[in-house]
Amino acid sequence: MTAADVQHPPGDAPAVVEIEGLWTEFPRGRGQVQVVHRDLQLTIRRGEILSLVGGSGTGKTVLLRQILGLQAPSRGTVRVLGAPPAELGARGAAAVGMLFQHGALFSAFSVLDNIALPLRELKLLPEPLIRDAALVKLQMVGLGPEHAHKMPANLSGGMIKRVALARALIMDPPLLLLDEPTAGLDPSASDSFCELLRGLHRELGLTVVMVTHDLDTLFDLSTRIAVLADQRVIALGSAREVMAVDHPFIHDYFGGGRGHRAALALKS
Repeated sequence: MTAADVQHPPGDAPAVVEIEGLWTEFPRGRGQVQVVHRDLQLTIRRGEILSLVGGSGTGKTVLLRQILGLQAPSRGTVRVLGAPPAELGARGAAAVGMLFQHGALFSAFSVLDNIALPLRELKLLPEPLIRDAALVKLQMVGLGPEHAHKMPANLSGGMIKRVALARALIMDPPLLLLDEPTAGLDPSASDSFCELLRGLHRELGLTVVMVTHDLDTLFDLSTRIAVLADQRVIALGSAREVMAVDHPFIHDYFGGGRGHRAALALKS
């Protein structure tokens, strides 16, 4: 399966994330600031898989943190499902799921307890239902109940990613954020994880925002690609549209051997 197998939302689908006039600045001392984003604009529509790419320091993960509400922009607005992330409150926990780059599992918690943690923290269900919900999500990511009581130290890299994904989905969020979802996985495990993500996107009707450096993952999953450079979004569209943009970063990023192979795959 390829990116052609990923369902493309209609162009008039409702906006799930709206970013307008966003500035991100960090103090550098002596009254100076480092500007990461300058008047950045981006709209993410329901049902798409939008991938963020860019060089080091372009603020891709920072943008995920701002969508998640962990960091406020210096200026401008971020709206998730029509509201600023900070105003979503408990609804925000149910609206956005986050898969961190290395899984970020709690080492002292079992697989089941890691997955169940958000529901327990919010005290939304009685304990028997929480455990049942965690087991359902565990099976949804392709792991059987025999793994429920394992500790993170006893899991492979691919299993850690799947458990972290199950935790991100435990509240049934409509929006899923992925930070380097296939980083550290061997090619076989990476392909398997992409297939899992593609299936969940289709079956659950998810909107996905993904940061990735991996060109195979990028072309395999993305319905649109947003390229960050020069403190803004310099290109936004399908892989073909983005690769046609005349910019030095795009030439370097997509112009190597893997980029050429991906381009040939698109043409075929």
